[in-house]
Amino acid sequence: MTQSEQLFEKSEHFLPGGVNSPVRAFRNVGGTPVFVKSGKGSHILDEDGNDYIDYVCSYGPGILGHAYPAVIEAVKQACEQGLTFGAPTKKEYEIASLIHDMMPSMEMMRMVNSGTEAVMSAIRVARGYTGKDYIVKFKGCYHGHSDGLLVKAGSAALLQAVPDSAGVPKGYTETTLIAEYNKPESVKALFEKYGDNIAAVIVEPVAANMGVVCPEKGFLPFLREITKKYQSLLIFDEVITGFRLAKGGAQEYYGVTPDLTTLGKIIGGGMPVGAYGGRKEIMSCVAPLGEVYQAGTLSGNPIAMTAGIETLKILRDSDTIYKTIEKKAEKLAAVMRETFGETVCVNQVGSLMSLFFTDEKVVDYDTVQTSDTNRYSAYFKAMLKEGIYLAPSQFEAMFVSAAHTDKDIEKTCEQIRKFANQK
Repeated sequence: MTQSEQLFEKSEHFLPGGVNSPVRAFRNVGGTPVFVKSGKGSHILDEDGNDYIDYVCSYGPGILGHAYPAVIEAVKQACEQGLTFGAPTKKEYEIASLIHDMMPSMEMMRMVNSGTEAVMSAIRVARGYTGKDYIVKFKGCYHGHSDGLLVKAGSAALLQAVPDSAGVPKGYTETTLIAEYNKPESVKALFEKYGDNIAAVIVEPVAANMGVVCPEKGFLPFLREITKKYQSLLIFDEVITGFRLAKGGAQEYYGVTPDLTTLGKIIGGGMPVGAYGGRKEIMSCVAPLGEVYQAGTLSGNPIAMTAGIETLKILRDSDTIYKTIEKKAEKLAAVMRETFGETVCVNQVGSLMSLFFTDEKVVDYDTVQTSDTNRYSAYFKAMLKEGIYLAPSQFEAMFVSAAHTDKDIEKTCEQIRKFANQK
């Protein structure tokens, strides 16, 4: 029995499913989770000493690679000054100023501890600011596990949502409306029926939690237009895309400015962190300035702020990182398309990508569901065996980092071809 297998067996006694987040359990692909011991650059090392090229990158924040020296050194120095104070620190202002410079729509913001908390808080602000109750979300877009958003559509896309998890009372989701990603007509129908009481539309500008699904031309501008028409707010959930697609996130990449933005992952340089913010007049509703209450003892934790500041400075000051990682992702995507042909759909934007085992064009949740998950499972296992660590689910993104070398990319391409040519 391997070290990972032993650790998983022990973990199952104390952790539900042996893990602290469901996808880590490998139930979507079968087998035993890899227990990571360390990471450096583009590689991770498991407890058995196996080395892998890592394309999970902690689901996004590892844009610079693991254990980036400048970030690690800054964190070490910050730890020597104390871990947490429950009081303001200079670093909170510094990172807020940095985020604003890179993403100007974030005129005022509040630090929190996770993407889930950021989204939950932004929804509360939207309702408090507009005085309206309903929220529109999209089928297949994930915005954390808060009760009101842990929903998806039933057989009819325009029905109000029912809870998608046990333990969530139906009343928590009665004001959550479901639309179809990339289908403006589904949004129009909701606004025609509920428009006077819709506080906000929340969307992943690039859907990245059902695999990567890119917005079709005109979709994001349409959302901006219809929310303005009905005096609702547009919320971009950039927990994954923020500072991943561009220095200014997806809103810079696509040229569409939301009213509120939620962030996570990268702004903590890999530490637990999140943030929400937007127009100053909206964020002025948040306590202690306004009547929308939200608080957190660990919000703005100085260690997380330090890691985030160092990471964002590196991204801000580089003229090459985003172009370089996009080219590497484009090469992987090209090889996948060339090798598998019409039996797959490859969606790639910037350093984000997904290989779907379907001959359908993947543009929304329904086309995502046409994917052959058994084939993905076989692909995942074959790649893992050859030292390439991918997301253990067909419906998660693949991330390329600045640490991935040409050698890493070439080895990955070789293994893609090898799997495709198996009899």
